[in-house]
Amino acid sequence: MRLRHAVTAATLGLAVTGWVLMIRLMDGMDMGPATSLGPFAIFVAGWASMIAAMMLPGTVPAVMRRARAGAGTAALFVAAYLGVWTLVGVAVFVLYRPHGPAAAGVLVIAAGAYELTPVKRHFRRRCGESGHSGFGYGLHCVGSSVGLMLVLVAVGIMNIGWMCVITAWCLAQKLLPSRAAVDVPLALAVVALGLVLLTAPEVVPGLHPPPSPLDGGGHHHSHH
Repeated sequence: MRLRHAVTAATLGLAVTGWVLMIRLMDGMDMGPATSLGPFAIFVAGWASMIAAMMLPGTVPAVMRRARAGAGTAALFVAAYLGVWTLVGVAVFVLYRPHGPAAAGVLVIAAGAYELTPVKRHFRRRCGESGHSGFGYGLHCVGSSVGLMLVLVAVGIMNIGWMCVITAWCLAQKLLPSRAAVDVPLALAVVALGLVLLTAPEVVPGLHPPPSPLDGGGHHHSHH
């Protein structure tokens, strides 16, 4: 029992460390959809921190089950899980391009549509089960959360506010049973967000970066 508590504390501690590292690594890098990812090594470090922060809290029940077989088994499970998500980060780095609100809107609509598919429901159910390795668990949970992560990539991959929203959503989907009465309206809300990005992007929070102190005080008037 003590081991399971220790494993839970370590998993949550890793998640907290992920938030701290991520906020430090991403400070000043959020430009909404126009964000550039920067050098590969720094991006992967930031992505791994982000995944630890966002995804590990929801893995606690699965990790606790692994802890019955010993701390080493639990640690390998977590490492394999984070490894799968890090590979997703490499794919994001390869495929990602800074983009405008219209492209963001198309991606978000696609993500909302994915939330309504049987494929999503299958992966979500499998992600909630316990019978697989860290690698298998990671693959099923990627399949479950990929739509929501696509929303984050679309609206601003470095935006802490959107990360908090997506984290809460992923956590709820991992830990709560699937209910159409909840899931369908939320999926439709994602589609609606995509439509707003296409038609009135200025109303979406976090889409446009706050002016930096250098541009802030109207220095563009200074030459008049």
